[in-house]
Amino acid sequence: MQPDNSSPDEPQPARVAVSPRGAVIYLFITMAALAAFVWAVRPNGPKVKPAPLRAEEAPCPHLEGEFTPTNFTELPGLQLDSLSKEHRNHVLLRLNMEPCPCGCNISIAYCLLSHPRCQKCRELAQEIIAEERRGQQP
Repeated sequence: MQPDNSSPDEPQPARVAVSPRGAVIYLFITMAALAAFVWAVRPNGPKVKPAPLRAEEAPCPHLEGEFTPTNFTELPGLQLDSLSKEHRNHVLLRLNMEPCPCGCNISIAYCLLSHPRCQKCRELAQEIIAEERRGQQP
């Protein structure tokens, strides 16, 4: 044992008695304050989405300029044989005169020929043909 070198007149450091319950409360308050601080300064997470498995190409390029109608008389891949000559010509007129809904400033007919993967034009062409078939029925 070491001898006590302190004199009775020397002040002793104060000892704070902490109960186990007080230590738990102190720990809880410290952790809550730390969590609040981390939540307050957290950076906004990046908005990411997974990459597609295959590279997606835009079916129709967006072109500048004004719409120019076309004059195609044959459109492969469309079933126009069941229509009368008058209704067939009306379908072709509409497909040549109406612009593509994709915003590429070309006619539906030209879009069908130059961008065969454009589903919007294909669906619109099928709707036009269906309208003409309904108009053809007596």
